[in-house]
Amino acid sequence: MRTVISRLIHSTPSISRLNATVVSISGRNLCTDSNKVDGPFKVEEAETVNVPPLPTEKLLVLGGNGFVGSHICREALDRDLSVASLSRSGRSSLHDSWATNVAWYKGNLLSTDSLKEALNGVTAVISCVGGFGSNSYMYKINGTANINAIRAASDQGVKRFVYISAADFGVVNYLLRGYYEGKRASETELLTRFPYGGVILRPGFIYGTRSVGSMKIPLGVIGSPLEMVLQVAKPLNQIPLVGPLLTPPVNVTAVAKVAVRAATDPVFPPGIIDAYGIQRYSQHKSN
Repeated sequence: MRTVISRLIHSTPSISRLNATVVSISGRNLCTDSNKVDGPFKVEEAETVNVPPLPTEKLLVLGGNGFVGSHICREALDRDLSVASLSRSGRSSLHDSWATNVAWYKGNLLSTDSLKEALNGVTAVISCVGGFGSNSYMYKINGTANINAIRAASDQGVKRFVYISAADFGVVNYLLRGYYEGKRASETELLTRFPYGGVILRPGFIYGTRSVGSMKIPLGVIGSPLEMVLQVAKPLNQIPLVGPLLTPPVNVTAVAKVAVRAATDPVFPPGIIDAYGIQRYSQHKSN
């Protein structure tokens, strides 16, 4: 009996060797010798991947050297956007430092060729183009010129288009028929071509400091008090014919802020924003 037990003992692997074998299988960093441990794995450095920078938003402002357009250019530059402007006179006559950071183009929107170079690399357009004169002239400037721009931007693959239109003023609409018919024709074209990225701003009287040559005209002296009074008189705006005359004025800075936000914020709702909406959106902090 003793002989059988002795043979069984000598024929069984030692516990230490068995443990070493198991550990060797389950963990490659340990050697088969139970008393030694391999050094840590050599981890190779991950390969460096050059991630391209995020694409820069490039904004084209049509009529960027005008009263509203110049404020929009400055607002866009303050938000670190790349800004270009196209207008009939080209470079702005303003000597402000921000003007040197805008790419100025000279062109006429009644000729579609004017837009080809200016639209290169553009992701959004804001149009401030408009004017007064005879009915036929007003329709051309407020209607045909903007329709040409909307179509060219759509064909170029521009993501968003913001149009600075005008509020209805009741009886005034009949007196300036060409002006409003042109504006509404442009709005229809915009909503058709940019159903998900077209925004129409309809401010009333836009006030702020307007530069005329070397003179600065402080329109806010009149506009600011009127805005405060007419904001609370909103129900009177529903009176037929004369009610729209009570549409409150809007600060040019508010128009510029909302226009730039609408042109660059992909979740900004498309459609028509009236004077009250412009005021409301201008008070919201943009991301």
